[in-house]
Parts: sequence; C-alpha cells; structure tokens
Amino acid sequence: MTLLQKRQKAKDHFLIKSVSFPFFILVQPTYFGGCTFQLIILGTISLEGLEFFAYHGYYDEEQKVGNKYSLDITIHTDFEKAAQYDRLRGTVNYEELYGIAVEVMHERSRLLEHIAYRLIEKVREKYPDVEKVHVAVSKFNPPIGGVCHRSKITLEG
Repeated sequence: MTLLQKRQKAKDHFLIKSVSFPFFILVQPTYFGGCTFQLIILGTISLEGLEFFAYHGYYDEEQKVGNKYSLDITIHTDFEKAAQYDRLRGTVNYEELYGIAVEVMHERSRLLEHIAYRLIEKVREKYPDVEKVHVAVSKFNPPIGGVCHRSKITLEG
C-alpha cells in the first residue's frame, strides 16, 4: 500500500503522528471493537552539492559559454518497506535520482526555476508515491553586474 493510499485510508481512521520520532501510527478500528496498528515510517533522501557544467541562462551568451551549477535534491517518502525488508525497491534509488538530474541538466533552460520544475516533474514520473520533492538550483557567478558567489532558487512539489 502506497503512502498516498495509507493517507486516504487514514481519513476514515485515526492517524497519530509521533512527536519524537519520524513516523505515523495508523489506527484502524475492527469490527469486534478492537483496533489494529500500522507503523508508517517517513523520512528523507537527499543528494546535496551535485555539481554540473551546463549551458543554461536567460542571456544567449550564457547559453553559449556555459556555467557551473549546483543541485540539492531532497525527497520525502515512506521508508516502511526499505526499513523493514532491507530492499532497494522499497525506497528511492539515489543512483537513479542522480541520473534524472544529469538528464535534466543536459536540457538547456533559460531560468533556474524551469530546471527545478523539470527535475521535480521527472522525479514524480519515476517515483509517483513520494510525499514531496524539494529542489534547490544554484548558478555560480551569475551575471548581475557585481560580485555574487551564486544565485539560488528552491521549489517544492
């Protein structure tokens, strides 16, 4: 059962969030007056500081010369199967996540926001059951007419 299905099911039942630990407990009343409990383990997977040389930018010159970019990707998802069974198929494979980032960075864009949007879109295509995707895109030495180490945008979806 996916996290989304569990949350929809929880609307008719009780969902208790732990204050101290990163999990939820789904409490389901039974026909005989008792109840069952199911642990939902939520967590994050992050790839931080991914660096690329790519040809993005609003100005045509930026797309000809290229620049250095950095990505931070954080995915919030249900870790129940991965934690319980020690199997990669129960989680997000960060090697595949890196491959998605490479693919997106090879496609030229004018805006950092568009890069982040496409990355979120492709991650959701590959992993439709993730809770949310948080992406930060940085451009080193942006052409702003002054000294700036990097510009950065973040999107979440």
